[in-house]
Amino acid sequence: MMRLHPISTAPHQNTQIHKQALWRYLPWMIAAAVVFGFPFYWIIVGSLSSNTAISTGSIPLFPLHPDWMNYLHAWKYTNFGRQFLNTLIMALSVTIAQVLTSSMAGFALAHMKFPGRQTIFIGFIATLIVPFQVIALPIFVLMADLHWINTFGALIVPTAVNAFGIFLYRQFFLTIPESFQEAAMLDGATPWQVLWHVYLPLAKPATVTLSLLTFIAEWNSFYLPFLFTETKSMYTVQLGLVAFQGEFSTIYNLLMAATVFISIPVFILYILGQRAIVEGIATTGTKG
Repeated sequence: MMRLHPISTAPHQNTQIHKQALWRYLPWMIAAAVVFGFPFYWIIVGSLSSNTAISTGSIPLFPLHPDWMNYLHAWKYTNFGRQFLNTLIMALSVTIAQVLTSSMAGFALAHMKFPGRQTIFIGFIATLIVPFQVIALPIFVLMADLHWINTFGALIVPTAVNAFGIFLYRQFFLTIPESFQEAAMLDGATPWQVLWHVYLPLAKPATVTLSLLTFIAEWNSFYLPFLFTETKSMYTVQLGLVAFQGEFSTIYNLLMAATVFISIPVFILYILGQRAIVEGIATTGTKG
């Protein structure tokens, strides 16, 4: 007969278990870090080396005399300042729009009673399997009819609503008791006031997660700016990097330097928000 042993919840025993698991998987974690981190390290080393060293394959593993001027030259040879501003405007606007639209839709689908609520939610989820390339042509025709091509309207409006964001907020709001909403409405609050003053402050992990994921996705977006921009003054950093590559394809050290400083904002944001992203994703789906 199998005997079941009680699970100890003593803090020191849990700490011991965590240490044993850490030492067991530490070699695999180090190996994975080296495999996935080495390409980034190699780009940084290349951005600090001479073009001759890169062309001849003689890049040192540890650059003893880094050439920091490569970054200044890469910045001067193209209009990266304007492209950084365009990308910042697009990424921040889309992030704010997605947080607003997703929180309102998620709140309605989680706590408001109306016919077809479940069907509408399933419809939103179904749109997740439709790639953007499928609907790109109708959106392009619509933007052209609105005369929004080569404007920030075409870069922001098509991605202002996100089905994943609606799903994320709905799942979070389902974990918050409806008694909060009932108490607020008894005090005379409107649904908008309930959402803004009660539910959104409690959904900070979802807000931080969606904001970071959206900003990073928009910062790295290439396909949509490629479709909707015509002049270099509206280029984003990803389009600027492609143009830079076409113009300076043989100057590898400057190309690597441009790649590094374009990646810095996303890298910093991910480091600062990685815990919130993990917490937000882990909490999603605890209630359906």
